[in-house]
Amino acid sequence: MKMHESLTPTRILQAAMDSQLSLDDPGFCIACGADAYGVEPDARRYTCEACGEKAVYGAEELALRLPL
Repeated sequence: MKMHESLTPTRILQAAMDSQLSLDDPGFCIACGADAYGVEPDARRYTCEACGEKAVYGAEELALRLPL
């Protein structure tokens, strides 16, 4: 999966960990790198409010897709 260059493993993992402490339900658009809130942890291909692409994923979903 190709992700926007601003989506570093550190940024994704931090958002996934922070989601356990808050109700924001963070996610990211893999097309433009925008933050998204109120998305389910396992969200895939939600529409991005910033760019309109169907490329928003939940932070936990992206964390699972990070290369080891």
